[in-house]
Amino acid sequence: MGRVVVTHSTYLEGLIPLLQRLAAQPGVSTVTPAVISRVRGRTAGLKLRVSTPITGGHKLVARRGGSAQEVFVVTEWSRERLQLELDRLAGAAR
Repeated sequence: MGRVVVTHSTYLEGLIPLLQRLAAQPGVSTVTPAVISRVRGRTAGLKLRVSTPITGGHKLVARRGGSAQEVFVVTEWSRERLQLELDRLAGAAR
């Protein structure tokens, strides 16, 4: 079972519970939410997308409303598998 690194004081609403469910999956070792920024456009609900590969895993972008937050995931999974799992977990949260 992986872990969620909680180091910031603010997170997008609903993000931490979803990341905890992701970290509980076999093959995911560490999930680290990072910087929050304002973005153009608005997103209804919480959406996560695999962005770019990093050493040992992938960077995600979580969007909600007019905000975006980077999330770093250390995992052995491929980009496609990670996105499928994110979609499944987000669908189960609704």
